Amino acid sequence: MKHSPGFLRLVEAARREIAEVSIEQVKAMLDRGEQFLLLDVREESEWRQGHLPRAQHLCKGIVERDIEALCPDPGTPIVLYCGGGYRSALAAQNLQRMGYTKVASMWGGWRAWVEAGYPIER
Repeated sequence: MKHSPGFLRLVEAARREIAEVSIEQVKAMLDRGEQFLLLDVREESEWRQGHLPRAQHLCKGIVERDIEALCPDPGTPIVLYCGGGYRSALAAQNLQRMGYTKVASMWGGWRAWVEAGYPIER
C-alpha cells in the first residue's frame, strides 16, 4: 500500500517521539515469557485473519478510548503492532500523551512477523 505524504509525515514525527522494537525483540520477549501487554491495533477484519501469540485487540480507532479499562496501570510495559508499524507508531504516541510510560511500537508489524515465519494464532 502506498501511503500519502501527509500520513507519512505524521508517522515519521511520531517515530521520533516513541520507542520502537523489532520483530526479533518481541519474539525474544515472548519466548522468555516476559510480562507485557501485546496490543494489536489493526482493524477487526485484520485481527480475525490472524494475530501474534498472546496479543489482545484494540483497534486504533478505539485504543485511546478503551486502554484505561484494559490497562489501568500507566507503568505497564506495552508493545503495539499493526500491519507495518505505521498505525502502531501513532497509537503509541497517543498512549504516551495519555501518561503511559513504557510504550513501544513494533516496527515492521504483522507483515514482517509473518514473513519471518514466526508463530501466529487465529
